[in-house]
Amino acid sequence: MIKYLKVLLLLAIGLSFLACEKEAQKGVSAVHWDRDMCSRCVMVVSDRKNTVQVRNPDTQKTYMFDDIGCMALWFDEEGIDWEDKAIVWITDVDSGEFIDARVAFYDTNNVTPMAYGFSAHKTKEAIKKGEEIISYDEVIKRVKKIGQ
Repeated sequence: MIKYLKVLLLLAIGLSFLACEKEAQKGVSAVHWDRDMCSRCVMVVSDRKNTVQVRNPDTQKTYMFDDIGCMALWFDEEGIDWEDKAIVWITDVDSGEFIDARVAFYDTNNVTPMAYGFSAHKTKEAIKKGEEIISYDEVIKRVKKIGQ
């Protein structure tokens, strides 16, 4: 009887580790500031206010970028066919918290690591009055136009 309880206990522990592994794949991966490198320009990721992380939904592999401009150009340059399905996070320029890049609000006149100038905000209200506010799709469109 004790032998079966030990097996059940080991099985339960093993399953809990698997559950934790699956959960970790849903969120933002750990960032190793000043060591991780941008997947496009290979600069060290150190700006905690403009960092982007992309997850391939099929493989769960993550890619780090120092600027949303690098990410937008990387999709085209690498011929990424899963761009529309990609899970994209960006750091809020005010708090440094990772937020959903597709629903964030962007202003256009910022100093960013690669000088694209687009920074993300969790809310519209966080953007100073008079500043232009654009969507994720508009950011991507503008960056790709610059990159042509």
